[in-house]
Amino acid sequence: MRGIIGIIIVIQGAMGALGRTFTDGRGWGILPHWFDLPTPFYVALAVAGLGLLWWEDANKKRRKRADSDE
Repeated sequence: MRGIIGIIIVIQGAMGALGRTFTDGRGWGILPHWFDLPTPFYVALAVAGLGLLWWEDANKKRRKRADSDE
């Protein structure tokens, strides 16, 4: 579940940051329609989503290793 949420957060963060950087100042995605956030927040959001993806992947590897040890 963390992986799916992480993907959504990465997409929203990246689209918000890219939209605010390369367009007229309004980000892409759903968050800019609801909130007026600065660009560094979108970058931090994308990094947090990547952290969730990394956490999910590390957890999968840990479970796989534990299952193979039994």
